[in-house]
Amino acid sequence: MAAFKKGDAKAFEVLLKRHEKAVFNFCFRMVGDREGAHDATQEVFLKVVRNAKGWERQAKFTTWLFTIARNHCIDALRKASYRKTASLDQSLKEGEEGGATLGDRVADETSVTPDRGAESLRLRGLLAAAIARLPEEQREVFVMREYAGMPFKEIADVVGVPENTVKSRMRYALEHLRAHLAQRGVVPETT
Repeated sequence: MAAFKKGDAKAFEVLLKRHEKAVFNFCFRMVGDREGAHDATQEVFLKVVRNAKGWERQAKFTTWLFTIARNHCIDALRKASYRKTASLDQSLKEGEEGGATLGDRVADETSVTPDRGAESLRLRGLLAAAIARLPEEQREVFVMREYAGMPFKEIADVVGVPENTVKSRMRYALEHLRAHLAQRGVVPETT
């Protein structure tokens, strides 16, 4: 980032190549659809370009980047909050029955057998629905930890809360996910 801040355009290409997938995955888990995640990812990197001069070397780049991504996704979700959310079983095209669904988007394309693929699709759909139902504070911590692989300390820096609060949110997120999946017979209920 320091090289890009000094005007090296190729440095931005390196940053983009290195971080685009992680930012996309984070945005996808936050906003819930691929098109919105692509848009959000582009906006995040545009904000990186626009705000490069504001980046301070003492701040870890990924912390700064995910703070931008988090804030953008929260803004996008607020703007879209009036919209009705789509069911994972709803056809992607209006009025079309039997077509591809949102749940199909999370199917494991590497499945060896149709049975395994169907089970994977079912489990991924259940997990995606469970993640979407998490409170925003828990969802963002879960996504940063599990999908972006960020350490708790860095998540705390991005979110702006103490590390123990992040750990608490993660614990609650896991409890909510386990309960949601247990209700659907995927994992055993804990007592």
